[in-house]
Amino acid sequence: MKRRERTRQLIELGGLVAKADLIELTGDNRAVILGILVEAGAKLRGAEREQQLALWRRRGRRAFGPEN
Repeated sequence: MKRRERTRQLIELGGLVAKADLIELTGDNRAVILGILVEAGAKLRGAEREQQLALWRRRGRRAFGPEN
């Protein structure tokens, strides 16, 4: 069961990368996409973590649209 849950999580996360247009915007360059994610991780380790999370949460909710 755990393997199935992990597979579902990975598929959903890949869908978020696609929804953010990162595949097209980067020319499907996985090193660039990983770099973007590493940069986000670094920001979350910083002093302004809560402000950054609030900003990204608002943007994410808008990107999902009215259903969320």
